[in-house]
Amino acid sequence: MHPNSKKTRIVVIGVGAVGSTTAYTLLLRHGMDELVLIDANKEKAIGDALDMNHGLPFLSKTKVWAGTYEDCREADIIIITAGAAQKEGESRIDLLKRNVSIYESITSEVLKYNKDGILLIASNPVDIMAYFTWKKSGWPAHRVIGSGTLLDSARLRYLIGEKLQIDARSVHAHIVGEHGDSELALWSLANIAGTELQLDDSEKEEIFNNTKNAAYQIIKSKGATYYAIALALDRICTAILRNEAAILNVSTMLTDYHGISDVYLGVPCVIDHNGIREVLPLNINEQEKKLLNSSAQKLKELISSIEL
Repeated sequence: MHPNSKKTRIVVIGVGAVGSTTAYTLLLRHGMDELVLIDANKEKAIGDALDMNHGLPFLSKTKVWAGTYEDCREADIIIITAGAAQKEGESRIDLLKRNVSIYESITSEVLKYNKDGILLIASNPVDIMAYFTWKKSGWPAHRVIGSGTLLDSARLRYLIGEKLQIDARSVHAHIVGEHGDSELALWSLANIAGTELQLDDSEKEEIFNNTKNAAYQIIKSKGATYYAIALALDRICTAILRNEAAILNVSTMLTDYHGISDVYLGVPCVIDHNGIREVLPLNINEQEKKLLNSSAQKLKELISSIEL
C-alpha cells in the first residue's frame, strides 16, 4: 500500500463477467484515481476500457486503461478474477489444478512489479485460490485476501430481512467457513439491534438453504453471478483505501482459530489500509465449532489433492 501517494490505483486481472462488472462498479463508486484492466484477451480489455472512458463525462475523473502486468507496479490493490471454465468431462480436481496453474502464472507476473500492494482474490473456489496465491506470493497473509463469505453473509442478511420485513442493513448475521457447500450460518450470533431473531428452526433452515444455493439458482437462470460479488469486492476495496477498520467476512489464513490452522476460510476480519488488521474471535457454540472444523477439513483435503 501507498497511504501517502497522490493517486490510488486498482488493477483488475481478468475482465470476464465478474471482472468487468467489478471494474464498472469501482468506476461508478469512484473507488480510485486509476483503474487498470488486464486480460489474456487484450482486445476485450481495450474494449472495456474504451467503453468506460466514454462514460467519464458523467462521473468523477478517473483514468482507465487496458494495461500490462507492468502497470501493477503502483497498484494499491490487485483484484484477480481470472480463471478457466470447466471442460466437458473434466473433474473438479482437474479444473482446480488448471486454475491453480493459471494463478501461479499470474502471481509470478504481478510479483515482478509489485511487492507491497494487496492481492484480492475473487475466482472460485476462492478459499483455495487465495491459499495458493498466498503460498506462491510469499506475502504476509494480511495482504492476500479472498472475497470469502462476504457475499454469502449479504445474501443471508437479505433473506432474513425479507422474511422479517426489516431493512437488510439492520440485520446482523454471518456466514463463515468455505465459500461453498460446507459453509455455515452462525445463528447463535444473529440478531437485529441486539434482539433475538423471531425465526423457528424450519424458517432458519429454509433461509440458510436459499443462501447456500443462491449461486446455483442464479447460474441456472442467467449463466453466472456478477452484480452482487462486484459490490462485495467494491466494499472490500473501499474499506482498504479509506482505512475504515470495517468488519467484513473475508477469507484469510487461520492460525489456531477454534483449533483450525493453515487454511483460508471466511470469517469476520477488521479491514484497513494494511489489508486484514485482525481476525475477530467468535464466541460460537460447540455445534458451530464442529461445522466450522468440518468445513476447514474439507478444504484441507482438496488442497492436499491438488498440491502441485
